[in-house]
Amino acid sequence: QVQLVESGGGLVQPGGSLRLSCAASGSIVKVNRMGWYRQAPGKERELVAALTSGGSTNYADSVKGRFTISRDNAKSTVYLQMNSLKPEDTAVYYCNMNIWTMTGYTADYWGKGTLVTVSS
Repeated sequence: QVQLVESGGGLVQPGGSLRLSCAASGSIVKVNRMGWYRQAPGKERELVAALTSGGSTNYADSVKGRFTISRDNAKSTVYLQMNSLKPEDTAVYYCNMNIWTMTGYTADYWGKGTLVTVSS
């Protein structure tokens, strides 16, 4: 019923910027929590940034001041602006949303992931 499609990943040099986007489509009534996670080889998946429907945000300490999460509720889309990228930011980034559907229930949905590689 709901699909999340991510875009914006790729190769970037240290100090560069990327903007990830994730658009949800399907039987959506309202998007609640939104978040970006990442997983590097040999590491656990970690929360990078989260955004509630009320507008509160939280970030991993490693990205504070460099990354910004935002949303467009009308488009059921969440963004992650990544600035001053570092090699240690290299990971597969996953979009996550908790969504009210037309069934009247909520569910968590995940994107398939997009690879961000920060390297010179």
